[in-house]
Amino acid sequence: MGLIFKPVRTILILVAAFVAGVLYERNSATDRCLDAGGRVADSGFCEGVK
Repeated sequence: MGLIFKPVRTILILVAAFVAGVLYERNSATDRCLDAGGRVADSGFCEGVK
């Protein structure tokens, strides 16, 4: 049972790390947009930055 669970657990940990990285980067991009004087549209794009 351990030989089957270890690869699955490793894949789940990698997926969780990837999702955490995406969320962190998205939050960072939002902060940079707001600091530059823009706003984040519903689509997730930064608008209004000169």
